Amino acid sequence: MKFLLVFDFDHTIVDENSDTWIVKCAPEKKLPNGLRNSYRPGHWTEYMGRVFVYLGDNGVKEDEMRRTMTTIPFTAGMVDLLGFIGENKELFDCIIVSDSNTVFIDWILKAAEFHKVFDEVFTNPAAFSSTGYLTVQNFHAHHCEKCPKNLCKRKVLKEFLDKQLERGVSYTQIVYIGDGGNDLCPVMFLKKDDIAMPRQGYTLEKKISQLAQDLSPVECSVLAWSSAIDIMSYLKQLLKE
Repeated sequence: MKFLLVFDFDHTIVDENSDTWIVKCAPEKKLPNGLRNSYRPGHWTEYMGRVFVYLGDNGVKEDEMRRTMTTIPFTAGMVDLLGFIGENKELFDCIIVSDSNTVFIDWILKAAEFHKVFDEVFTNPAAFSSTGYLTVQNFHAHHCEKCPKNLCKRKVLKEFLDKQLERGVSYTQIVYIGDGGNDLCPVMFLKKDDIAMPRQGYTLEKKISQLAQDLSPVECSVLAWSSAIDIMSYLKQLLKE
């Protein structure tokens, strides 16, 4: 018996959007209007690339960014939940699929000593250039029309499961924990024994209920959460069964 836990990152593990949190490093903690208005739907990663150039141009260094990012708060109950998963790693494989970036997630998880809880992190690759600017790239290319250009979480999940099967690992149940619109595509890929756990009051929960109203509900079970303690109670229940 083994369970796969799939986590989104922003507004799920941390209680904010890591990409907008970095703006605290900008002069006067805000971006110029021209830059802010340059975002085009589906092209968030390119937009963040421009934000990082702006920060670099204004002399914001890696150390300051790291200090700022490690002050981002975890979602209520998340520290307890990750501690619990860490104590039961033999039963849980745990991955992150996120539209943030490798640098931010790495900093935040390592500062809180949670990096060992996760087996893999799938997110946009980022690195500091020789001139000290943070750069970010799209995670992959895909053909899904529902997802942003840089990341289809369903594709990531499917490829991960295929790779695990080749290694002889299959899961009793997949538990998908997220909040955003881009979490709907992987949730629609889940089977009836799996469970989607959308954050209460956020886009994913609203989209799942909309589907149910349109009489095309998702195949998996759905259980909303408002604190990560709700998720932990569910996992404890699973282990009892």
